Amino acid sequence: MKNNSGKTDTQIKADVLAELEYEPSVKVSDIGVLVRDGAVTLNGFVPSYREKWDAVRVAKRVTGVTAIADDIEVKLPDSVRRTDRDIDVAAISQLEWATTMPKGTIAIIVREGRVTLEGVVEWWYQKNAAEQAVQSLAGVKAVTNLITIKPKAETTEVKAAIRAAFERHALLDAATIQVETADSQVTLRGKVRSCAEREEAEEAAWAAAGVFSVNNEIQVERSPALAI
Repeated sequence: MKNNSGKTDTQIKADVLAELEYEPSVKVSDIGVLVRDGAVTLNGFVPSYREKWDAVRVAKRVTGVTAIADDIEVKLPDSVRRTDRDIDVAAISQLEWATTMPKGTIAIIVREGRVTLEGVVEWWYQKNAAEQAVQSLAGVKAVTNLITIKPKAETTEVKAAIRAAFERHALLDAATIQVETADSQVTLRGKVRSCAEREEAEEAAWAAAGVFSVNNEIQVERSPALAI
């Protein structure tokens, strides 16, 4: 069966595998791909959390993919195994060197190689930077980002700022995305051509001053005019 991209599930699977093979940071031979109605499930094993994250990122940019289920497991080789204490010390050091967030704002919890980040920051990019700072550390199996965003300054022009950002963005068609705001909470609706575009729209909304919540209800569906 073809989805709205004009691709069958078999074609989407082949494209995802080809894209994974094209990505130098991913060892595709250890990753399995299942596709049903455009929804992709990734499974298998990788030696680091960063490679798991990269595999999901790569699959999102394939046309026709409507959703991603990440069932990849991280199996650390003995050479990169670390105690929770070692990971905690390394994570604290990484965040202390980061210039994008005030020191002492993020709490780190490590259990069996799984890192949880907690705290309060003013901007989405600070929350994102904290996660990126620890996801490549040796010994990390997973990262859960529970950092909350509470802007110090409120703005009444959130919607206009987000719409302007969409119009500037080369990967987004602003006309296909609707933006609704209530106080500092944003809801996005509409249709886009890929999971990567959906994610780009959410990131653009988070970047607006005063936003502390984004509800992304955008659907991935290519225009019939582009279907084969």
